Amino acid sequence: MSKDLNLTKDMFAPAHIDPSKSEKIAKPSLNFWQDSWLRVRKNKGAVVSMIILVIMIIMAFVGPMITPYDYDTQNTKHNNLPPRIQGLENVHWLPFDGTLTRRDGNEYNAYEIRKVDAYYWFGTDNLGRDQFARVWKGTQVSLFIAFMAALIDMVIGVAYGAISGYIGGRTDSIMQRIIEIIVGIPNLIVVVLMILVLKPGIIPIIIALTITGWTSMARVVRAQVLKFKGQEFVLAAKTLGASDSSIIFKHMIPNMFGVIIINTMFSIPNAIFFEAFLSFIGLGLQEPHASLGTLVNSGFKSMIAFPYQMIIPSIMIAVIMVCFNLVADGLRDALDPKMRD
Repeated sequence: MSKDLNLTKDMFAPAHIDPSKSEKIAKPSLNFWQDSWLRVRKNKGAVVSMIILVIMIIMAFVGPMITPYDYDTQNTKHNNLPPRIQGLENVHWLPFDGTLTRRDGNEYNAYEIRKVDAYYWFGTDNLGRDQFARVWKGTQVSLFIAFMAALIDMVIGVAYGAISGYIGGRTDSIMQRIIEIIVGIPNLIVVVLMILVLKPGIIPIIIALTITGWTSMARVVRAQVLKFKGQEFVLAAKTLGASDSSIIFKHMIPNMFGVIIINTMFSIPNAIFFEAFLSFIGLGLQEPHASLGTLVNSGFKSMIAFPYQMIIPSIMIAVIMVCFNLVADGLRDALDPKMRD
């Protein structure tokens, strides 16, 4: 077998290696946020949810301007009209042809019978107000309340938890007992009392949601600060003479941005649901203002005869909550080191 092999000295010559390319990095180096974004992109549910949320946020501001009707303008002659859209009214299998069903099961075109020459894309309510404008205005208000409540919760919770965990000792014990007292009181009771005292409105709802909403963020941040207190970068900052506030807000908090973002993203859908719940039971915004909760509340009263008045805002609430939860879940997998594969 060795006779068939033609071995030459060239076969045993050392390989030529270019020293300038021996330590060359083939791929560009990525920082933490770039690497996290690559991980988020792999989660199709999170990406699709982001796109849907962006579209809904844009429509929340642009939607009321698209329709020729104002969200608070009443026209009782056009009350309780079903959805009707140009170009889709002749497609009978779509629910946009302006037809309603009587209790006996017979369908009729409400626009033709009442001789209304107009198009209401989401129909009208019992006062003749355009549901399309009201749904997007309600989405705008609900998102504003949720984002403001989440932002205030984040600021208070991060500051409170960081100070409590960093100082430690008796101060930490007292601050944690305060949190336990707040958590021990049912959230609904606190919110209802605050709204009754301040009267229903956007600002009272934000304040009511903020009173108890920051406690979970404070506990998470405190746990992270306790973990970072004994690490080398904190000890090095102390050795170099950095102040306590500088160590907390310039060294520790930037290292827990991922946890803070994740908790904030999960708190937004909770705030949206709670605002919708308050509005549904009559403690939210009052007429003529609109939120998704008030639209569901008014549509619920005429659900059997005009189901679209409740179904459309209910779908909006469900889509917003599902999308925010999927985005938060994707961010958690990307930013939380424990979830990395």
